[in-house]
Amino acid sequence: MDEFEDYNWDWQLQQWGQQLGEWWELRTQQLTRNLPDFSLADWLKYLALPPWVYQLLFWLLLGLAFLALGLLLGRVGMPFLKNYLQKLQDRSNSTKNRRSKPLVTKLPVNQWLRRSQQFQTQGNYAEACRCLYFALLQQLDDREIVPQQLSRTDREYQELLAPLPQISLYQILLRTHEELCFSSQPISAERFTQCQQALEEILNL
Repeated sequence: MDEFEDYNWDWQLQQWGQQLGEWWELRTQQLTRNLPDFSLADWLKYLALPPWVYQLLFWLLLGLAFLALGLLLGRVGMPFLKNYLQKLQDRSNSTKNRRSKPLVTKLPVNQWLRRSQQFQTQGNYAEACRCLYFALLQQLDDREIVPQQLSRTDREYQELLAPLPQISLYQILLRTHEELCFSSQPISAERFTQCQQALEEILNL
């Protein structure tokens, strides 16, 4: 009797499982039968967005790509660009300094020497050397060795004075003035003394 009851329960469970499976299959068939018969292409067409949406997405992605590329190039290339622009500016300033000199009042040599002594007593050796330089140019003009022209550079003066036997004396003053224009190094008292002695020897020639 017990064996029959156990067998009966197993059979009953199998029946229930079979009925549940048949019911599920029937329900799914009914659901799929009610759905429209769409192919994959129809579904894609049904889900497709309007053309302007695709255009908008395309331009947005393209803009983001260019923005990312610009940021990358800016980060990598900015130091090189700054260095290049700085070199251009330095070259431009150097050209301007070479082509033009500040307007200077034309004074006799002795007045330039007095001004130089005044700056020397104040400890301003740069301006003192500058006065010696203009005294030299005035002396060259007075003796008609090299007519004074404000547009002339120190290099041009050196070329014109190169045939003279005392060129080394002139070079001391010309190179010192060149440093005053293009270098930020201060002029020392020793450098002023060298320029002063060189000019004295030139004036005594």
